[in-house]
Amino acid sequence: MALHLQTFLSISIMLAIIISSGLHSCESARVFTIVNNCKETIWPAAMPGDSFDGGGFTLKPHESRVFTAPESWSGRIWARTGCKFDSSGNGSCVTGACGSSLKCSASGKPPASLAEFTLVAQDFYDMSLVDGFNVPVAVMPMNGKGNCTTVGCDFDMRPKCPKELAVKSNGKVVGCRSACDVFNTDEYCCRGNYGNPTTCKPTYYSKQFKEACPNSYSYAYDDPSSIFTCTSPDYVVAFCSSRKQQVCSYHDHKLHCSGSKGLGSLIGRWMIGALVVFSVLSSWSLL
Repeated sequence: MALHLQTFLSISIMLAIIISSGLHSCESARVFTIVNNCKETIWPAAMPGDSFDGGGFTLKPHESRVFTAPESWSGRIWARTGCKFDSSGNGSCVTGACGSSLKCSASGKPPASLAEFTLVAQDFYDMSLVDGFNVPVAVMPMNGKGNCTTVGCDFDMRPKCPKELAVKSNGKVVGCRSACDVFNTDEYCCRGNYGNPTTCKPTYYSKQFKEACPNSYSYAYDDPSSIFTCTSPDYVVAFCSSRKQQVCSYHDHKLHCSGSKGLGSLIGRWMIGALVVFSVLSSWSLL
C-alpha cells in the first residue's frame, strides 16, 4: 500500500507539473483555437504562419487545432477549400490558395473570408470581406477584458452571391468575389480619387456583404463599425459556425466555454481528476 501511495503521489506531481506549464508560456501570448464545423475538410492558413504550423494545415470536419502566438503577431487567418496536396505538401485549392504549397508564405487569393488580428496590449481584430467570401467564419475572443465582441460572417453568402461575382466549381458556387476583384475600378477599390474615407463610399455590392454580415468589413473604409478591441484575450476562430454557438478554449490552466459560467472550469477539473485516476490504475495494474 505504501508503494501504491508513493506511485499515486509521483503521478499526481507529474500531472501537476505538466498542467501548470499550460499553453500560456508567458502572459503576453494568445491562444488560438481553430475549429472546423464545416461538413467538408478545409485547409486553414495563417499569414505570417510561423506560430501556426508553418502557415497551413488540414482540418477534417469537427476537428480543431490549438496554437500560441506572441503579442507582437499581426496577421490574418482564413480557410482554403477544395484543396489537393501531395505527400510533399504541393498542390492547389479552389478558393483561398496561397500558391501551390500547403504551408502559406503569402496571402490567399480572393475570394477568401479573412479573420484579421493585431496583437498588442489591447488587441485589434476584425472580420474582413474586402477580399470576398468563401466560407462562414466567426471570431470569438475569450477570457479578455473590455468589449470583446464576437464578430464574423456566419451567414453563407454563396447561395445569394450576385452572379457577376460568383466563383463556380463543377457548377456549384464556391465563393463570392469582391467588386474590386471583378471590376478593378478606382471606385470599387477605394484608390485614386476614391482613396480616402470621404470619397470612397459603400457601393451596391459592398452593401450586399454588409447586409449579410453587419459587423464585418465590407469595403476598405468600413472601419467605424467593423473593427473591435479586447485586452489579453484568447481567440476561437470557427469556420462554418454561428457566432452564438458554444465554443471552448484552454486558458490559465482551465477549460473555458462560451455561454457557460464555471462549467469549463468544472470540466477541466474533472478531466484532470480522470487523468490522475486513470494513470494510478494503470500503474497499479503493472505492479
